[in-house]
Amino acid sequence: MNSCLALSYVRSSQRAVSLLEHRRLTMTHIKQVQSHLTVSGNIFDPNVASKIITFCAISDDGNLCHAYNLFRCLPFRTTFIWNTMIRAFAEKNKPTIALSLYTRMLDSGFLPNNFTLSFLLRACADLTALSLGLMIHSQIIKLGWESYDFVQNGLIHFYASCKAMEPARKLFDMSMNRDVITWTALINGYAKLGQVVVARELFDQMPGKNSVSWSAMITGYAQVGLFKEALELFKDMLASGYRPNHAGIVSALTACAFLGALDQGRWIHAYVDRNRMELDRILGTALIDMYAKCGCIETARSVFLDMPVRDVFAFTSLISGLANHDQSASAIELFERMQQEGVAPNEITFICVLNACSRMGLVDKGLRIFKSMTKIHQMEPQVQHYGCLVDLLGRAGLLEEAKKVVREMPMEPDSYVLGALLNACRLHGEVELGEETVRSLIDQTLDHGGIHTLLSNLFASAKQWDHVARVRTGMQEKKVKRVPGCSSIEVNGAVCEFVAGGDSSHILMEEIVLWLLKIDKHLKSLCFDNDDGDDVRLYESVM
Repeated sequence: MNSCLALSYVRSSQRAVSLLEHRRLTMTHIKQVQSHLTVSGNIFDPNVASKIITFCAISDDGNLCHAYNLFRCLPFRTTFIWNTMIRAFAEKNKPTIALSLYTRMLDSGFLPNNFTLSFLLRACADLTALSLGLMIHSQIIKLGWESYDFVQNGLIHFYASCKAMEPARKLFDMSMNRDVITWTALINGYAKLGQVVVARELFDQMPGKNSVSWSAMITGYAQVGLFKEALELFKDMLASGYRPNHAGIVSALTACAFLGALDQGRWIHAYVDRNRMELDRILGTALIDMYAKCGCIETARSVFLDMPVRDVFAFTSLISGLANHDQSASAIELFERMQQEGVAPNEITFICVLNACSRMGLVDKGLRIFKSMTKIHQMEPQVQHYGCLVDLLGRAGLLEEAKKVVREMPMEPDSYVLGALLNACRLHGEVELGEETVRSLIDQTLDHGGIHTLLSNLFASAKQWDHVARVRTGMQEKKVKRVPGCSSIEVNGAVCEFVAGGDSSHILMEEIVLWLLKIDKHLKSLCFDNDDGDDVRLYESVM
């Protein structure tokens, strides 16, 4: 009877082990199999344990915590099991734990192989730990793994992530078997450094491209503000038959937001829906930001509500959008809601909500929110927050209080803080305080056109025309130029930019000017009596 029972256990254990080869396992199945193997004693077989750990640690349906608990209980571990756990923590954005495991692996008497080292390089890249990565590189050379393709690619990616492009380029030049990963790693590092011209040259030289390399180049353009180039490359990617990945889509949406390219942004949103891409926090926030900046605040709100998980960046993006669309009350309500949901605001959130309070004239509420930064959230206000506070008090006519904030703030006021005070002086006709503020700006060598324009407008509002002339003459003598105004419009998916005082050679310039004159006359008819002299000045400013 005992021999039959033992034979039954053996066969049952064999069936349990064979189940681990099944492709459609879930964690429920894994736990059942593990329970059976624990009873039979086979769970400590390294080959069996490695199958369970691999599924739990690497599979999308697995559970890394469960894998780690089993790993800790094993009396015997193989190099494969160590590698699996190090890889899992490196890929799950827990690089510190991956490196800690490597130290324990060495203490246990195991030597790393090429797989171990490539996983460690990824962890060092995520941490931008240059000194630690250099130590691993020396160990790679010592153990003779430097010539292996994926180790070489890991090294290039590591150095590029740490902005050490000289060793990255040297390794790239030494590589005998450059694949798309090798090229992409180097391109990504030049793009992150802002060297997009060099990155584009490398990109064009690539013998073969994939979605990652296309997206790396698109992201590089977006990061340095070349949004038009980013969208053009995104179109080229689609025309070449490549499917954009998550990073490429987010970067393209960022470009749409800054260019006001609503049609293209809507197309990308439709692409996301068609391909059933998860509306995660990064993608959802990019869509919110795009719709808000393109004037579709209700669509931005709808995307926000559709997100399964909303973090501080999603809340902040919508709060900013609502405030910029004259929905400051809704912005403040959303700020209160995020805290009720347990989402802590960050520094940018406070800037957005303080701006909303300023626009509504909610001085008491704004002051309470400002004080809550230190009292509740243990966050020291920065110069931008003091600028918002000055703007809040200044708009409400509390100029003495605003001036006191500028005088007592714990850091030197910058152009934003003093500009807010100067703007308040203009609104309330405080000429003397305005002149004093401008002198403070000039003393800080913040002597740019916008400040002089504000001062000129301040004198004009007080009808001190001789002072206006003096400011304009001073601007000419110092060769201070105003930053030209710029606007853009999307027509049939193409974004057209117009710069004041720019190129007037557009083929439709005369028609554009005529329409501008019509719009100008219509606006004036709604506000005040027309003045033909303004039409001439408008025409001259455009031409």
